[in-house]
Amino acid sequence: MNIGFLGLGKLGLPVALATESKGHKVFGFDISEKTINNINNKVIDYREIWVEDYLPKTNLEIVNINKLVEKSDIIFVPIQTPHDEKYEGVTRIPSERADFDYTYLIKGVKNLSNEIEKQKKDKVVIIISTVLPGTITREIKPLLGNHTKLVYNPFFIAMGSTMKDFLHPEFVLFGRDDDYALNVGKEFYKTISKAPIYDTTIENAELIKVAYNTMISTKISFANTLMEMCYHLPNTDVDDVTNALKMSNKRLISGAYMSGGMGDGGGCHPRDNIAMSYLSKKFNISHNWFENIMTQRENQTEWLAKIIIEKSEGMQINILGKAFKAETNLILGSPAILLKNLLEEKNIKVNQWDPYVDGNYDNYLELYAWNKKPQLFFIATKHEFFTKIKFHRNSIVIDPWRYMPSIDIEHKIIQIGKNIN
Repeated sequence: MNIGFLGLGKLGLPVALATESKGHKVFGFDISEKTINNINNKVIDYREIWVEDYLPKTNLEIVNINKLVEKSDIIFVPIQTPHDEKYEGVTRIPSERADFDYTYLIKGVKNLSNEIEKQKKDKVVIIISTVLPGTITREIKPLLGNHTKLVYNPFFIAMGSTMKDFLHPEFVLFGRDDDYALNVGKEFYKTISKAPIYDTTIENAELIKVAYNTMISTKISFANTLMEMCYHLPNTDVDDVTNALKMSNKRLISGAYMSGGMGDGGGCHPRDNIAMSYLSKKFNISHNWFENIMTQRENQTEWLAKIIIEKSEGMQINILGKAFKAETNLILGSPAILLKNLLEEKNIKVNQWDPYVDGNYDNYLELYAWNKKPQLFFIATKHEFFTKIKFHRNSIVIDPWRYMPSIDIEHKIIQIGKNIN
């Protein structure tokens, strides 16, 4: 395939070279005369493994934007979306916050789409720039003509190993807009690696990209807090601690527990976070991460209580589930019970039942008349049993786990966190 790159900077050039290494013909355009001169002279002014070795051998063709559109089957857009220098992190971060700067991206995409429309031939445009959710729809799509077929494809790479990371990704992410563009993009990546492909809405893809990055920041912050704690605690070594944590490559460093639902529970999680928060305060740790975790858990449960109140409209409120873990009767530290207590603080009468804690479903069915009048049900524990309950046709079921049946039902279901039209 003929692959074009609108931008040959620290991201565009390594990816172009990686693409060429897989047998594709690559074309590039850049507005920086310095960048073009460096490429023509087979040099770069930054360190990037593999690029130094591959650049002297490249047949990358530098072209103007007219030729880029004319010659390319796919055009990647690796244009930067920078922040103001005051947010760079080399000085104190100011109190105010700001979005990314999309000036360069908007200008580049506008010029590219205008050229595509002039040539009156469909072209697949793959934007890889990091943006906040909603940006592509708000800022980019209005710039596109009918012949510009868009797909969003943010990369998960680390500067310094861009070629390597592009050729050996964990997964490939697409934010779909045009089915043709999506399919062309998928076919291209089959020539790059055997990595799994994940396609979703553009907004999801935008969020996944920034969430991926901030998750890395979270891990670093957590490890640094442990380091500071070890500084104060005798007979501790942060490397010993983190090396042990890394050995748990299923529960910790994986996708486990990365699903929306209720807060954590059990005999360890809330208790240990409280203890670690105490220790952080004792040593005056610069950032009390553990306090944040506890605050978030309670705030989230309070938010769920607010949703229940808003949606109940005077109906009887029932919480289904007491256990903190599905298919068990373990209630110690359960957020399901916290939810009931928070509602009762507001003088709201709440019924709560769990098949593995209370049993005797028929008695509760009769006692609370669940199938005889409209009521509100909140699924606090992800028990399979609840999927088999036949609710009154005018009842409301709130499901923060998004697992309850949502088709061929007579009641209303609200799936928390699922808001796709």
